[in-house]
Amino acid sequence: MQTIDTENFSAIVFFTGAGMSAESGVPTYRGKGGIWGSYSIDEYACQKAFERDPEKVLGFHEKRRRSVLDCEPHGGHRVIAGMPGVRVVTQNIDGMHQRAGSRDVIELHGSLWRLRCQKCGSRKEDYNESYESTRCDCGNWLRPDIIWFGDMLDAVVMNRASAVIASCDLFISVGTSGVVWPAAGFPDLAKQSGAYCIEINPEPSGASEYDRVIVGNAGEVLPELFSES
Repeated sequence: MQTIDTENFSAIVFFTGAGMSAESGVPTYRGKGGIWGSYSIDEYACQKAFERDPEKVLGFHEKRRRSVLDCEPHGGHRVIAGMPGVRVVTQNIDGMHQRAGSRDVIELHGSLWRLRCQKCGSRKEDYNESYESTRCDCGNWLRPDIIWFGDMLDAVVMNRASAVIASCDLFISVGTSGVVWPAAGFPDLAKQSGAYCIEINPEPSGASEYDRVIVGNAGEVLPELFSES
């Protein structure tokens, strides 16, 4: 495989989706065998469900946290984490990039490991299997800080992600179908900004913006692609 010399690039962005985490055993949500084939979105993953029964929804998300903790970052995660100055924009909420050691991670859809209060706006990081507390200091229920079905994306987070991608010169998309908007527009944004664009996926998206498409799993491809970095 032709390797990439990172010294030729000054601003590298990895854009990762569900396929990146699926290689570690993290269940996908929409795909084959996904979570929402077994659980109802209306009962566990929307604001109305939380308002109706917060304890039920929080209990479900505790189970999701435990299932993620049973998984480990793979070689692809570790390659990204070991590259200095790299930025990650991810659609995943599982924190797998951070567990591998990445520090500059923009989470488009929130995090399983963060709770927020809808009354006072406070946020709390919580990395335990079970929540330390499900109540805010103000007494209100804390909800998972995740973009649920029906929620609006955080404009501040999206603007930050767009700015990072628009200023990169190497854009690498890993394990994402490229069909969920507005993130599906990121490859085009990178290309229009002059970045060299690579897609890594067992099932390529077919998007025309990519200069190079590599069919395969990130855990195998990334260590080879950056073997001389």
